[in-house]
Amino acid sequence: MLGVLAKHIKEYKAASIFTVIFILGEVVFELLIPYMMTFIIDRGVSIGDYGAVIKYGSVMVLLALLGLFCGVAAGIYGAKASAGFAKNLREAMFRNIQEFSFSNIDKFSTASLVTRLTTDITNVQNAYQMVLRMLMRAPATLIFALIMTVTISGSMSIIFFVATFALSLALILIIAKATVLFNQVFEKYDALNADVKENISGIRVVKSYVQEDKEISKFDSANINIYKMFVKAESIVVLGNPLMILTVYACVIALSWFGANQIVAGSLTTGELTSLFSYVMSILIALMMLSLAFVLITMSEASAKRIAEVLKEESDITSEKNACKTVADGSIDFDNVSFSYKAGIGKPVLSNINIHIASGQTIGILGGTGSSKTSFINLIPRLYDATVGSVYVGGKNVKDYDLKVLRDAVSVVLQKNELFSGTILDNLRWGNENATLDEVKRACELACADEFIDRMPEKYDTWIERGGANVSGGQKQRLCIARALLKNPKVLILDDSTSAVDTATDAKIRRSFKEEIPDITKIIISQRISSIKDADKIIVLENGKVAGFDTHENLLKTNEIYKATANAQAEGNADFDKVGA
Repeated sequence: MLGVLAKHIKEYKAASIFTVIFILGEVVFELLIPYMMTFIIDRGVSIGDYGAVIKYGSVMVLLALLGLFCGVAAGIYGAKASAGFAKNLREAMFRNIQEFSFSNIDKFSTASLVTRLTTDITNVQNAYQMVLRMLMRAPATLIFALIMTVTISGSMSIIFFVATFALSLALILIIAKATVLFNQVFEKYDALNADVKENISGIRVVKSYVQEDKEISKFDSANINIYKMFVKAESIVVLGNPLMILTVYACVIALSWFGANQIVAGSLTTGELTSLFSYVMSILIALMMLSLAFVLITMSEASAKRIAEVLKEESDITSEKNACKTVADGSIDFDNVSFSYKAGIGKPVLSNINIHIASGQTIGILGGTGSSKTSFINLIPRLYDATVGSVYVGGKNVKDYDLKVLRDAVSVVLQKNELFSGTILDNLRWGNENATLDEVKRACELACADEFIDRMPEKYDTWIERGGANVSGGQKQRLCIARALLKNPKVLILDDSTSAVDTATDAKIRRSFKEEIPDITKIIISQRISSIKDADKIIVLENGKVAGFDTHENLLKTNEIYKATANAQAEGNADFDKVGA
């Protein structure tokens, strides 16, 4: 895990090294100041030599200034290193996510990926800065201060070693207990983020059904759960503070008692005892800093693991080295194809599919909810790989193509249409970033999107809110169809992409497809018989199997499912699932 994360420090290695160097310099200069105090007291104040006071006092001021300089430099370089490290991690994660296949994405929920890119990255950033600064400073302070106490008085240093051991043992127990709780806390963050995302994306539905109180209650439950776990974990962590204070006072009392006796015996000077008091504070504060650093690192350990999971995840769908760069035509073949989710170990959702579609044909697909219509078309552009059998496009196995080439040739308008914040023109040029305005307008004419775009005050420069919130469902679908057409594909797949369009507009779109783009293979998934009856052939899917594959007329004669659906819709019952197929 550490190796996976560490390689993303990259250009910030120098800043990280400088942070450590300046931290060590700060510690050395700070801990030399109490030692100078010994000389001021013993060689100046005690014998009335004010020249010595000025001399050693000047050295103390110089050490303080040098320590200040090192501290400021360490802060600047530490911030640069930690923020840069977080930037690199965030960029690497986002890039890797873009390479994921659908099956890779299925392993992580959307809320989980958002949490990993935000909260988890921030935790690791803070932990890295803590490692560079506090985790370097605390051990250095502890070691250097102990060396100084041994230098001043070997016998008195025993007090420090005993206190250090006792406090370290207590802190280890506290950290071990807190670690378990903090790991549990971060497991709850995904659930909370999932609730937030679901609520915000579906806020219109929530308000339509007046379910605000229910959603608030659900959020409060998850929020309070995290709150309680954090309080429990923090309650254990804060025990370290009173333990440190207790240890400090115990050391002060021990130093005062044994130190006074040694001063009377002449084996210890007043200045040396004063320095020891300073070092006891430095040692114990260093221990507390160390414990806090370990707590923060412990909190971020779960985040680091989650980030490493995303970084290590490799797409299970990739292009071969010598992949084919051209798609000959839009012919499609399914050769004994079966498919299941969960890396092929789940229950098959498609079984024994054998279909041939000639280039330029229009194919309709009809099936009830759960009949695997979307799973069927997802195999064509290789959004998933078939578990058994092979899928061919243009006469070649889809696995032999370069992914970009294949997906440019097979344009899919998914069931869940997505528009992005930007102008209409920006959204349409996702299909072809170099498309001219005339090409864009042509695609919109074919998709019947020009009808409403021309009525907008700013036309193609009209701003689209995130998710297409300011356009209707039918308008969004037509824009997505136009965007797909701009790719000039060999195969165009519409996954129930005209469901929100009125029947007259739907008919116009189908007519324009037939007349204007006859060479493109068109696959149309629809619940409406009227949308697919003019197709060259229609696939009827039932429970992941082909229940029929023929023309509209022949299916009416030979396929009971299709016939029942057509009759029901003719009587005004347009819902396929109510037919009982």
